[in-house]
Amino acid sequence: MLEKIFKLKENNTNVKTEIIAGITTFMTMAYILAVNPDILGKAGMDKGAVFTATAVAALIGTLLMAAFANYPFALAPGMGLNAYFAYTVVIQMGYSWEVALAAVFVEGIVFILLSLVNVREAIFNSIPFSLKHAVSVGIGLFIAFIGLQNAKIVIGGSTLVGLYSLDGYNSNLKNAAEAAGEKFVAGTFNDVGITVILAVIGIIITGILVAKKVKGNILWGILITWVLGIICQLTGVYVPNPANGFFSLLPDFSGGIAVKSLAPIFGHLSFSGIPVMQFIVVVFAFLFVDMFDTLGTLIGMSTKANMLDKDGKLPRIKGALLADAVATTAGAVLGTSTVTTFVESASGVAEGGRTGLTSVTTALLFGLALFLSPIFLAIPSFATAPALVIVGFYMLSNVGLIDFSDPCEGIPAFICIGAMVFFYSISEGIAMGTISYVIINLLAGNIKKKKISIVMFILAALFLLKYFLI
Repeated sequence: MLEKIFKLKENNTNVKTEIIAGITTFMTMAYILAVNPDILGKAGMDKGAVFTATAVAALIGTLLMAAFANYPFALAPGMGLNAYFAYTVVIQMGYSWEVALAAVFVEGIVFILLSLVNVREAIFNSIPFSLKHAVSVGIGLFIAFIGLQNAKIVIGGSTLVGLYSLDGYNSNLKNAAEAAGEKFVAGTFNDVGITVILAVIGIIITGILVAKKVKGNILWGILITWVLGIICQLTGVYVPNPANGFFSLLPDFSGGIAVKSLAPIFGHLSFSGIPVMQFIVVVFAFLFVDMFDTLGTLIGMSTKANMLDKDGKLPRIKGALLADAVATTAGAVLGTSTVTTFVESASGVAEGGRTGLTSVTTALLFGLALFLSPIFLAIPSFATAPALVIVGFYMLSNVGLIDFSDPCEGIPAFICIGAMVFFYSISEGIAMGTISYVIINLLAGNIKKKKISIVMFILAALFLLKYFLI
């Protein structure tokens, strides 16, 4: 039955591989269940209700990806978009979270229309091979960087970023506390220090497992790192420090097992209290970031998994984009920020996930998380960091497929890769790569030779307008 539904043999995979891949994807993105309620809670939303909305939206979106496209990609409320929702639209601009949800809902409707008329598919297909490979490489470095940051191996410093040191960490913490008018609580070796060491050990362990070709190596890396952390806590080497975000690594069932009600936020959309033009600007901001983050993620993961056809197109991409759009609309009604395809899905792809069975597995775990949230929320970021670093290693291999001997191909690819990491944004990487590709080839007289599509010119023009006008 599973073979018939997901075409496992056709995609050179099996049930065991798909399930392990699905579990791995979930483990690397489960942090959103803790982070999203915290961020949207700053906008005045009920955290318990947001937790439920986050899990249900991820469940729905990821199942839609399996049903519409049979791809191993998972969806959930996106990072960055949730921060824009809470800190910019609500806190900075002063609009209610109900208005922000309405903007997300409208964005989803627009996305559905763009997906149905193949606009997003046309954009995907117009991007040259060199940039598609560059997006894959850029995402690899980007998520590895995220992993290093989550584990505090990389912290801010006088050189913008630097290697962890306790003094440097506490200096950043003190500055942040003073800026927010909050009490400064210093970090110690027994909270941040030991977790950095555990993350480094986790990377080495996962690397060894990869080298030994152990099945499920990334998932095992996460679990082993987490267990080492639990041992450290039980022996007193790791001491939780909630004030700085270092919580107990042991699942806490003291509150029992119960699903938090959606009632405080479900269907609370409001279109009043915001000028039409300002509302359009907010919708466009959500739309732009979501569109190109999603396209970048799909390009990067499908390229790495060899899912593209000979023309560089992704079969069934319309279904994948439609799943993303419908999930965003449903998420807004449930009460959460924009739902998007998660780049952490690359961890499941790296484990061999190739079909919707991977997505179904991940979706079911999000459903299970509703009832067993203490277990999933206990997995710390230092335990998932090794997975993100190793996935970055996997995706970096595509750099060899970029033709750096041709400057008109290599330079835009290099700019695309660098921009993703240095600007901390997949969409900015695509924008910079597209603009530089068109301009360099145009001025070098390669337009006819390269057969650059009109869509690329339109995209470059729109990206330039964005930087000048927004």
